[in-house]
Amino acid sequence: MAVFISHSPEETIFWAESYAKGLKAGDTVLLDGNMGAGKTVLAKGIAKGLGIGDEITSPTYAYVNTYGNKLFHFDCYRIVSERQAIELGFLDYFAAGGVCLVEWSEKIAGLLPENCKRVRISGMGEDPREIEF
Repeated sequence: MAVFISHSPEETIFWAESYAKGLKAGDTVLLDGNMGAGKTVLAKGIAKGLGIGDEITSPTYAYVNTYGNKLFHFDCYRIVSERQAIELGFLDYFAAGGVCLVEWSEKIAGLLPENCKRVRISGMGEDPREIEF
């Protein structure tokens, strides 16, 4: 894995925008990191890199935010079982041909497509963020 050190949310967005240029329709990216590490900031940069101008927000209470048919942003923190994820239609999103970003992916590990990419972000508060990819 490679590592990028970000010293600000703006640097994280800039890095993620560049990272998005290497993504293609159908890719699934697992966003790993503690609560508050910056996963939604990463998602904002990836969306920008995919040409999405919508406001990107955390899908914590919606489970999935959709941005056209280009980007599907999942937050599985509150998912209690893979069955619940199936009932919420997660498998349909994976098959829809957009880029899927999945936070707390361990909750739905058995449902994830093969060959997922992984981005791990660590750091809290004002500390620099270490982004492994």
